[in-house]
Amino acid sequence: MRRPGDNLVLLKQLKRVLPPRRQTLPIFPLNTVLFPGGVLPLKVFETRYMDMAKTCLKDDTTFGVCLIREGSEVGAPAVPEIIGCTTRIADWDMEQLGVLQLRTLGEDRFRIFESHDNGKGLLIADIETIATEEDPALPQQFASCADLVRRVIESVGEAAFAKPYRFDSASWIGYRLSEFLPIKIAARQKLMELSDPIARLNVLVQFLTQKGLIR
Repeated sequence: MRRPGDNLVLLKQLKRVLPPRRQTLPIFPLNTVLFPGGVLPLKVFETRYMDMAKTCLKDDTTFGVCLIREGSEVGAPAVPEIIGCTTRIADWDMEQLGVLQLRTLGEDRFRIFESHDNGKGLLIADIETIATEEDPALPQQFASCADLVRRVIESVGEAAFAKPYRFDSASWIGYRLSEFLPIKIAARQKLMELSDPIARLNVLVQFLTQKGLIR
């Protein structure tokens, strides 16, 4: 008998054996770093991103989120970091005319090979997804990290985090810590780019210990 969550486990196992996927993707450069499994709320008002969101909703497709390397979120297309994360629109609303409120969920990391302006200020990129990292059970020495994530979820509220909560997953705990800890944005990008969840946790534990957040 299948248990709840079995399909998610099977999907993650399948992603590990499938080769990286090449595809074309619209890119949304932002002053933030998105991690797989993360929640990213967006307020969209520029025409280029309104059109992008409408297409993604209509076709049930993803777009890419990348940290801005040069430029800004508004105006001329910014230069993005080459490694980002795909995201899918989970919910949307338009309480104010011309302003689209999105709740998106991070899915797969990817690498940009080429990108161009579509003529309307939207970056279109040829990308390849990065294979899902190995996800071992959370080692006992990182139990305090899982406790910290649990306390933050209880304090901030469940809406800021996507279920299922995987407190026994080294990847999931590392990703969530990387999202909410007060880390410099460049360091956050490096943590996202890492493909070793234990190495990521070791960096995070060093930061937490220095800040006195864990012992």
